[in-house]
Amino acid sequence: MKLVWLRNDLRLADNPALRHACAGDEPVAALFIISPTQWRQHKMASIRQRFMLAQVDVLGRELAALGIPLHLLRVETFAEAPAALSDLCRELGVTQLYANQAIEIDEQRRDHAVSAALAEQAVSCHWLNGCCVLPPGRVLTGSGEMFKVFTPFSRAWLKALDEEGFVIHRAPASRGESLLWQPLAERAWVDEALGELTVDPRWPVGEAEALRRLNIFLEQAVLDYGETRDFPAIAGTSVLSPYLAAGIISPRQCVAALQQRLGYRPQSKAQPGFVWLNELIWREFYRHLLVLIPTLSMNRPFKPETAALPWSWDPDAFAAWCEGRTGYPIVDAAMRCLNATGWMHNRLRMIVASFLTKDLHIHWRLGEDYFMSRLIDGDLAANNGGWQWAAGTGADAAPYFRVFNPTTQGQRFDPQGEFIRTWVTEMADIPAAYVHQPHDWLRLKGRQDYPAPMVDHAVARVRAIEMFRSLEK
Repeated sequence: MKLVWLRNDLRLADNPALRHACAGDEPVAALFIISPTQWRQHKMASIRQRFMLAQVDVLGRELAALGIPLHLLRVETFAEAPAALSDLCRELGVTQLYANQAIEIDEQRRDHAVSAALAEQAVSCHWLNGCCVLPPGRVLTGSGEMFKVFTPFSRAWLKALDEEGFVIHRAPASRGESLLWQPLAERAWVDEALGELTVDPRWPVGEAEALRRLNIFLEQAVLDYGETRDFPAIAGTSVLSPYLAAGIISPRQCVAALQQRLGYRPQSKAQPGFVWLNELIWREFYRHLLVLIPTLSMNRPFKPETAALPWSWDPDAFAAWCEGRTGYPIVDAAMRCLNATGWMHNRLRMIVASFLTKDLHIHWRLGEDYFMSRLIDGDLAANNGGWQWAAGTGADAAPYFRVFNPTTQGQRFDPQGEFIRTWVTEMADIPAAYVHQPHDWLRLKGRQDYPAPMVDHAVARVRAIEMFRSLEK
């Protein structure tokens, strides 16, 4: 018996672990492990948990139709996984375990412990690359080291992809008679562990849905992506991040679909489609960094010297940011959107992260954790990379003297205030000319239903610059 351990790779197509396990005639079973306590420790958003489990439900039914049973195990923490897996392998007569590699440090430690435990009962473990187009360690400098700077990584990544190409693994064929699948909603212990399993209708699950979104984006928006991606009121992005984070679609499938749409693989900014491809390469870069620098998984800065920055931990200011009560309309709209939907446009992620760290001078770790606790697409590598970039502590970080002005960012990327008025309902009737600086207009109307700016941006910017300059002394 072969066992496929599914994690953040909840798909049939282009799943190397599943494909390799299904090679040959041996019986195959699949496994998904629910770890409620560990998920809470990792700040996993409840919306992300529900989304993931809804996909497990779909996948369990699809695997059953192929004659592959999907087993569910509940272990509270990763520390319990080796013993639970050993017991299951013994019960099923498993001789080989297949899984796609994890890149986070806690998950890697868990997998090493599983390998050691299973070796004692002669179960061989096979770890494959299912999370990146090119696996960590493949894209190297001329001296054979992994990259710490994005632009040369991007060039080397494109070159390596040209040299090696890549394969899209087909979904496995049927392996026998269809099996019965008991829906998760009928399993009392799942509800007891995680609560209500309802799915947000904004985020339907399934590989077909992920491919539908990808194809719509490639047909309607990819050619204009470079011009429209920064405007949150425009449907200019792929909105695929939740599906990539859960592994409902693979990055290889995205690259292959882009090539098919264009008839070529773009190599530079001058070619249509490259800007979106470059975003996929950024995703790869942050994942490779997490492997290269395990301390990134431990709340440590990429730039060690920035650990000495005198960050604030002000709970009241942090709560105002979380709840969208800062008095800066674009920041508040973005945070209210996140709290209501579990998702935030990428330009807005940069704006609110800059505001928290450079205007409120609050530690980026608080923002990183809050995002993980709310985002349906929460992914440690991308989330950590983005927060450290905005805070000035990470790889390729913006120079410390470059601080986003939340007012001008709003004026530039939501010029008519369409996004702001959608989420800051107090401004539903405010004229576009005042939407980014509404306080004088509100005072004239005798209204006090929107807070005054909690900081003076110009003063806060100077303080942020001084914080970083103090490191040079």
